[in-house]
Amino acid sequence: MVLFRYGADVLERFPAVVGGVMHATGVRNGPPSPRLAAAFADETLAVRTRIGATPLSELPTLAAWRKVFRGFGVDPTQYRCAAEALLRRLVKQGDLPSIGTLVDLANLVSIRYALPVAVFDVRGIAGGTVVRFARGDERWADLGASEAEHPEPGEVIFVDQVDVVSARRWCWRQSSGSAARGDTTEILVTVEGHHSTAEEDVTRALADLERLLVAHAAPTTLRTAVLTASGSAFG
Repeated sequence: MVLFRYGADVLERFPAVVGGVMHATGVRNGPPSPRLAAAFADETLAVRTRIGATPLSELPTLAAWRKVFRGFGVDPTQYRCAAEALLRRLVKQGDLPSIGTLVDLANLVSIRYALPVAVFDVRGIAGGTVVRFARGDERWADLGASEAEHPEPGEVIFVDQVDVVSARRWCWRQSSGSAARGDTTEILVTVEGHHSTAEEDVTRALADLERLLVAHAAPTTLRTAVLTASGSAFG
């Protein structure tokens, strides 16, 4: 079964996309260990120091994502990619909240490389995920929402075989059904970029995430791949 792939429509419009994908089973979630908490705190300080007064919009990774958002009709200052949203909060507030081991690992790598990293519990996904343009009739449940919504036609979504959306506006926000929970044991993780050195940076970020996941979440099995327009499926 193909666990993750880019649709032909998305690849045609955004041929520079690079997607790092990881599938892991037997992972342990829950509160982060003191060692992970310390690493996360150290990384937030290092990132704040590295960014300094540089506007986030000038970081090559985020500038590329802003261009992509505009490319499918979304204002990137109204709906920010996940990495920019994290870094914006970090720069403004000085720290980031701890969510749990899996999300904290993803957020650590995301702010380190200024790339969006998403962790999906595969229990909320039927038959694999495809990244494609929305028709508008797919179903989406936001975190904390009581009723299902629908994506806007033409926005880029992560969607499964029964038209349930796990991420809207590409890397803006994740669904409630696919979010990691305390009892999550099997995950699909994505790290994506569009900038000129995306393949190198995504590869490094994915390797970093693999090392951290092994150290802190003890997966039973783990597989990774880096996808491009010439090799766009992971199974």
